Amino acid sequence: MADHIYKKIELIGSSADGFEEAVKNALARAKKTVRNMRWFEVAETRGYIENGEVAHWQVTLKIGFTLED
Repeated sequence: MADHIYKKIELIGSSADGFEEAVKNALARAKKTVRNMRWFEVAETRGYIENGEVAHWQVTLKIGFTLED
C-alpha cells in the first residue's frame, strides 16, 4: 500500500428523514467538488424538536480525502 497524506474537512449535513439521510446528503454534496474522498467520521449528532417530536436531524462529519501528487 502506498503512503497517503490525507486532508480532513468538516461538513454539516441535514435531513428531515433521519440520521443516515443527513450523512448521505452531506456526502452527496461534497462529491460534487471534493475528489479522492476515502472515509468519514460522525463527530456530532443533533436533532431539532417540534411539538415534542424529532423534526430534523443534523450531523457533523469529518471527511478525509487523499491529496493529489
